[in-house]
Amino acid sequence: MKMTYFGHSAFRIDTGRAVILIDPFLTGNPHFKGDVAKATEGATHILLSHGHGDHVGDTVEIAKRTGARVLGTYELVNWLASKGVETIEPANTGGTVKFDGFSVTLTQAFHSSASVEEGGKITYLGMPNGIVIHFDDGNSVYHMGDTDIFGDMALIEEMHQPKIGLVPIGDRLTMGGAVAALACRRYFNFKTIIPLHYGTMPILDADPQRFMDAMEDEASRVLLPEVGQPFDI
Repeated sequence: MKMTYFGHSAFRIDTGRAVILIDPFLTGNPHFKGDVAKATEGATHILLSHGHGDHVGDTVEIAKRTGARVLGTYELVNWLASKGVETIEPANTGGTVKFDGFSVTLTQAFHSSASVEEGGKITYLGMPNGIVIHFDDGNSVYHMGDTDIFGDMALIEEMHQPKIGLVPIGDRLTMGGAVAALACRRYFNFKTIIPLHYGTMPILDADPQRFMDAMEDEASRVLLPEVGQPFDI
């Protein structure tokens, strides 16, 4: 399988049978310099952690163009259906949805979830989530979404044993690098850790050094992929 990081919290996973996008915020993402249509070509599934614009991103356009199935919390995907998304997969915290070759489970996350619309109107879009993807023949992935540390991360490790951790580190809107490192070291046995949600907004930490320093002797598990370049998982 191949994974591609697009910056912020956006990823693409190619399994050979599916093309999975996670939180596809590409337009307006300062770390993404490519062509949105090319980067998302062939998408079959879009997985959303929550309803903020820097995570929903280009979902509506991609889903309309590719016919991708959009999975997220019940309120979020039904709101997207009202925007023209034709195929939705409603889920909620703790639920698992099975697809050809993989399954998706939504976990809890400590954050918020809403869309700020024209005129400042706020539309509530359900609970925020983390996303665990189990593949029939590949390493399991845990995208934490936007979250702080929480003790039940220990249960996520016990129940799912994810091998690849996608971990927010930018502070202010999520946990910062030192706390994210504590979460990884205390609660998980990740094979590979990819930090995310940093350096894309002025209020976020600009680079992952605080996280790397706090990982100490386990920093070798951290991968900093080049944006837009596929790598094996």
